Amino acid sequence: MENRDSLQERMEKESRIYIAGHRGMVGSSIFRELKRQGFDQLICRIQQELDLLDGAAVRTFFAEERPEFVFVAAAKVGGIHANDSRPAEFIHENLQIQNHLIHEAWRSGVKKLLFLGSSCIYPKLAPQPLKEDYLLTGALEPTNQWYALAKIAGIKMCQAYRQQYGCDFISALPANLYGPNDNYDLLQSHVLPALIRKFHEAKLNSSESVECWGTGSPLREFLYVDDLARACVFLIKHYSSEKILNIGYGKDISILDLAELISDIIGFNGKIIWNADMPDGTPRKLMNCSRIFDLGWKPEIDLRSGIQKAYQAFLESKNQNAG
Repeated sequence: MENRDSLQERMEKESRIYIAGHRGMVGSSIFRELKRQGFDQLICRIQQELDLLDGAAVRTFFAEERPEFVFVAAAKVGGIHANDSRPAEFIHENLQIQNHLIHEAWRSGVKKLLFLGSSCIYPKLAPQPLKEDYLLTGALEPTNQWYALAKIAGIKMCQAYRQQYGCDFISALPANLYGPNDNYDLLQSHVLPALIRKFHEAKLNSSESVECWGTGSPLREFLYVDDLARACVFLIKHYSSEKILNIGYGKDISILDLAELISDIIGFNGKIIWNADMPDGTPRKLMNCSRIFDLGWKPEIDLRSGIQKAYQAFLESKNQNAG
């Protein structure tokens, strides 16, 4: 069957749009972006209202609500420790969530679906910058392979339903994300939010120094989550292909320079001590984003501005929790 052209299935202001995972960092940003653009028929369910691990419940939801467009931003996520210590949960729950959403989207006649993967699904030793063609060309990073395998299966499922049924299901892979509703748990979070919390607490406590892991030499790419949300809405409107797309900032920064930047933004005046006994991780992780850039989308929020926004959201969330 021929693939449907997304431009024949335009997302109108009155279209019924379901955001799976609307409470998370990515889903909440997509929700805000759709609202900003004037889409008001947004369908959202918290976990207590719709358990995505329950296939029958998901089928009933799609049959009753009949969404026309779907953003799959729901997933079980966590840091290296969580992935490595609970592999069965990560592969089982992510497979279940995406299987139910993709299958019922097809069954109910959804016009278009965007599935979000992750840059961590590329082979551990893939050349840099990471091109979309490098997927499945080598072994995965062992500590997060369970999550990565599930996400790869989701991409392949979208491609399979596209080939067999003509579903306009597309997939995209975001770079490292940060912004409002991020996770700031020092054991579970990623490096940028962890550094925000570390330097914030050091400033409050008038600490003389902050210890950071490794040498600071690894290079990482960071994308502000609101830029990702703009990209997701852009792709729903303008992209229709089985080929995956990277969504990133297009530049990277050393962890050392990142720590100094965050320290400066927060106003911590002490020393930064690097513990070289701790692992650095992959030397570099940068995505080649030429495909989406060529389509006309570009990120708008530079790293300093994004960290300032993220820090402000962090402070607001702490004030709300204190209240």
